[in-house]
Amino acid sequence: MLNILLSEKEMDRLCVLRQVKDRQLTQEEAGQRLEVTSRQIRRLLKQVERGGSQGIKRHKVGGNRTFPADFKAQIMEVVKTTYADFGPTFASEKLLERNGLSINRETLRQWMIEAGLWKGRLRKAARIHQSRERRPRFGELVQIDGSHHDWFEGRAPECCLLVFIDDATSKIISMRFEPSETTQGYFRCLEHHLKTHGRPLAYYSDKHSIFKTIRKDCVDGRFTDTQVHRALRELQIELICAHSSQAKGRVERANKTLQDRLIKEMRLRNISTIEEGNSYLKIFLVQHNKRFAEQAKNAADAHRPLYHEPEALKRILSVQSTRKVTKNLEFSHNCNLYQILRPGGGYHLRKATVIVCEYTDGSIGVFYKSESLRYKVTPQFTKQPKIVDTKEINPFINRLVSIGVESRYPQGPQPCLA
Repeated sequence: MLNILLSEKEMDRLCVLRQVKDRQLTQEEAGQRLEVTSRQIRRLLKQVERGGSQGIKRHKVGGNRTFPADFKAQIMEVVKTTYADFGPTFASEKLLERNGLSINRETLRQWMIEAGLWKGRLRKAARIHQSRERRPRFGELVQIDGSHHDWFEGRAPECCLLVFIDDATSKIISMRFEPSETTQGYFRCLEHHLKTHGRPLAYYSDKHSIFKTIRKDCVDGRFTDTQVHRALRELQIELICAHSSQAKGRVERANKTLQDRLIKEMRLRNISTIEEGNSYLKIFLVQHNKRFAEQAKNAADAHRPLYHEPEALKRILSVQSTRKVTKNLEFSHNCNLYQILRPGGGYHLRKATVIVCEYTDGSIGVFYKSESLRYKVTPQFTKQPKIVDTKEINPFINRLVSIGVESRYPQGPQPCLA
């Protein structure tokens, strides 16, 4: 007969279970004595009945569902080679999608912790605050933000990802890589959103100078509109600026997810330029929304139709400025001299004020009231000091480093030779 070694604690448990079996103790009394539930007592009785005294011992580690050692080695070899810096959830998805290996994310998490590829995260102390409920309809509120990051992991210069995400569904509506966070970049994302879904009720942004300014107009003391605010007002879309980044947490959390998943997806596809990245975003958007988007409480779409003609929309989504025309029908803009070509002299345009529109494709339009004017451009070489925002200074310096200062000032002073 096989001798079974039991610990003192297991012997005490076995003694109490025998008393229950002999009806000397009730299941509830036995549970109180062993500090377990009555359900646990019933389970232990069944184990002793099936396995005798050995049934009181704890289950051995592993069991019938333990994976074979060679399967675990195969999984960990692929993870170490390709997905070493992936999170367990994302790594399990890629193992199934790209390698045909199915493994539960929690099992993979334990294996990655064991191999030193993943560190368990301590749960932060709960902060009690009242969360704002999602808007009920798709298109009522769209959160927008720019995320500055090394998206291509050194394969290309650092850039900015502009993200438009719906508040009701967490669906990413529009997304685009830009060299920096600029008005023109937001106009390009805005144009894609408007042409795809229509006009939302409101956009929710931070207090970046692209959206809000503190400069007052010198005529009547009112705050001047930024280019984005002016365009949205013409489209009858409300612009709301948040007091803090936590207030627009939906898009902030989406940025963190994108900084993890999007970067690694582009690495697997060897995407190394902004142009390639923008082309891939069309595919990534579908996969991301399928994985993370939710159903709105109300199935109705709050987007309104876009009634503007293409040319009118193009003019609205442009950086507009005013210029005073000289008696020679000339004006300066961006260090260039523009001369209006007007048959018949164009005397009524002397001293007139025209609107200069910088379109998202880089072209320039000149308008007098609603009339489009033809012009020719004469380059000027007088450079004014460049004014850049805090978020634009690093991309601007990076461009100077890449092209060289000498190429920007080809007619600079020559060194004196003795």
